[in-house]
Amino acid sequence: MERREFLRTIALAGLASTFKFSDAMDILAQSGRNVKTGAAYDLVAVMGGEPEMMFRKAIAEMGGIGKFVKPGNKVVVKPNIGWDKVPELAGNTNPKLVKEIISQCYKAGAKEVVVFDHTCDDWRKCYKNSGIEDAAEAAKAKVVPANEETYYREVDLPQGKNLRKAKIHNAILDCDVWINVPILKHHGGANLTISMKNHMGIVWDRGAFHKNDLQQCIADICTFRKPAVLNVVDAYRVLKSNGPRGTSAADVVTPKAIFISSDIVAVDTAATKFFNQIRTMPLENVGHLAKGEALKIGTMNLDGLKVKRLKM
Repeated sequence: MERREFLRTIALAGLASTFKFSDAMDILAQSGRNVKTGAAYDLVAVMGGEPEMMFRKAIAEMGGIGKFVKPGNKVVVKPNIGWDKVPELAGNTNPKLVKEIISQCYKAGAKEVVVFDHTCDDWRKCYKNSGIEDAAEAAKAKVVPANEETYYREVDLPQGKNLRKAKIHNAILDCDVWINVPILKHHGGANLTISMKNHMGIVWDRGAFHKNDLQQCIADICTFRKPAVLNVVDAYRVLKSNGPRGTSAADVVTPKAIFISSDIVAVDTAATKFFNQIRTMPLENVGHLAKGEALKIGTMNLDGLKVKRLKM
């Protein structure tokens, strides 16, 4: 995509005065190799459409949902549903995106799709007011709670530095594949919450993360032996400040973007560079990225990847 086209897309979204542009940080126009041929892309970025349409474009470029979900699979789709917020306030993953991913999993032959999150606010209110419960059930997914310790089993994390054990939700432990669907947003503790931090919603004791170097523990939990087969970052609406909860619509911008990759560090690196156009957020401020790369769970080097960018 040419830089002037990218600027025009932003202007059409009503955000030209909000974004800060830099050749080094313009993820959709500058970073990585914009490969135009071949089917196997490592990372796909789409901008300018509605959530479900952007996902359809992105997953097609990744080789189709059948590359990740096989007939008979038990699948978990794990959004961020942490807050009692309506979709317009960007506290949670967009329900339209969640519904589309579930629908595609069933089209690929999934036996069952389960949706859950270990919420921060009351789980019943979060599930309902986020719109995700209704969207998931409309797509025939099974929506399950995560508010009791009995829903979790302990696993070892031998590669972790600070976090060596964790109790993981049964839905993750018992599935064949899971798809990680975070929303890109500001976070007061971790600076950003994206795919890596969305793992905190699959564990029981989140307090241990905050007591034992949050950035390292976020990287440690991503060494869990059953990584997500796909990370789908929702940047349709972005909470640019006062995250992770947000305070009002003034905290939200609407760039209408999506990033997908099986490499959790790469997709979060791309999303961080994109967020840096909204407000200053250097990569080094999101410490779990480099810590994750050090643990060999992914790469921050986007220039070494095959990247596809699409504008709708």
